[in-house]
Amino acid sequence: DHIAQSTAVALSHQMFDAALLLGICDKIVPGLLIGALRFGHLPAMFVPAGPMPTGLANKEKLRIRQLYAQGEVGRDALLEAESASYHSAGTCTFYGTANSNQMVLEAMGLQLPGSSFVNPGTELRDALTRYTAQHITKISGKSSNFRPLGRVVDERAVVNGIVALLASGGSTNHTIHLIAMARAAGIIISWEDMDKLSRVTPLLAKVYPNGSADINHFHAAGGTGALFTELLSNGLMHGDALTTWGENFADFCVEPKFEHGQIQWSPAPKTSLDDSVIGSVAKPFDPEGGLRQLDGNIGRAVIKISAVAPEHRIVKAPAVVFDSQHALEARFKAGELNKDCVVVVRYQGPKANGMPELHKLTPFLGVLQDKGFAVALVTDGRMSGASGKVPAAIHVSPEAASGGWIGRIQDGDLIEVDATKGTLQVHIDELEFSQRIQAPAPVEDDNCGRDLFATTRALLSSAETGATFLFDEATALNALQSATK
Repeated sequence: DHIAQSTAVALSHQMFDAALLLGICDKIVPGLLIGALRFGHLPAMFVPAGPMPTGLANKEKLRIRQLYAQGEVGRDALLEAESASYHSAGTCTFYGTANSNQMVLEAMGLQLPGSSFVNPGTELRDALTRYTAQHITKISGKSSNFRPLGRVVDERAVVNGIVALLASGGSTNHTIHLIAMARAAGIIISWEDMDKLSRVTPLLAKVYPNGSADINHFHAAGGTGALFTELLSNGLMHGDALTTWGENFADFCVEPKFEHGQIQWSPAPKTSLDDSVIGSVAKPFDPEGGLRQLDGNIGRAVIKISAVAPEHRIVKAPAVVFDSQHALEARFKAGELNKDCVVVVRYQGPKANGMPELHKLTPFLGVLQDKGFAVALVTDGRMSGASGKVPAAIHVSPEAASGGWIGRIQDGDLIEVDATKGTLQVHIDELEFSQRIQAPAPVEDDNCGRDLFATTRALLSSAETGATFLFDEATALNALQSATK
């Protein structure tokens, strides 16, 4: 929301013919797009920087992190692995939120085709940036091919973005981001919509954490052009969607090359150049996109199962409850989690603390699963694009800070996470559950300055409606008054 406001402040000077949006990672892209959509009369294009070249393999990085979590390697080994993984300019090489952003933007027609995963510091990368800056003048209001942002971002573009995300096994952050981005364009979508699309969209990419390949391997296997070609030829994307380049999205099955000092466009591969990385509709890695909505007496949630083995998709075990990701580490090291369990981490939603990524949980939970324990996560927080092999019911709504029943779960309650049926249930007498007292919110000793945003958080909507400011003034005022009381 603050990135969106900053974007709006910049554009509010009303002196621009168009806007180039420089954003890749995590919340920067949705923030820029939400802000720019308030100026939908202007053309806008995103200018990506591309991913860093391949460094330490992502699976090896995860192995070192899990060894460190178990105390089997020291901090020096951890830092060495991290430095070898994140070793240059550009986005991370795993398929997290940053690279999912680029996939979604390209599918929405908001950046040049084939431009998402070209490495920084190359002739082609620099040429694509120059090309974008020149091209946007050709779609401004003074041109004969006016393409304002408000016309490009319609229902077809939103569906194309969701389908590309699902087919590639992208970040769960977009179950929040896409909803907020669509609402800024006046389009209402829901987790249920994403669930329905996921059930008819095959998984066509194996990129870490869904596979061993990284985003550079995906690009070399044909990249976005090959993926879009396969989806379009099977009627799974809207080829007639208006885009910022070409006639429409059907023209996005191309890839750029730098020849004779300028960009040349050539047809993308019609089939995958490496079928272990990019599959086909005829032979998908999974018949579904791997994103599910869960529903039950705990609330509604989303779960990403594209990286979860089928035998781990149903977990029924006693709850172990935490109020922060940091509290889990001590009990893990004490051996108290060496058992079948559903780890519940609450008060991590938008209103509670701004919903920071629960990145510390992944190594610990992965170790427990590797030891043979049935383990799952239930949280009103988020796990980002790194959601991997452990089943994680995330973004639980209503969140604990809004009185959600996740705040009533106690240690030992039997919880069932069933990604197959799409249910999230605590097996307890409903009357007893309804009469339980809500656990109090934890008091943070070190909140990293998040108290500065306490008033803002009081106005936030739920994760399933985009975790964004409430646009209805009366509702916002009521929320603020309740928070003040």
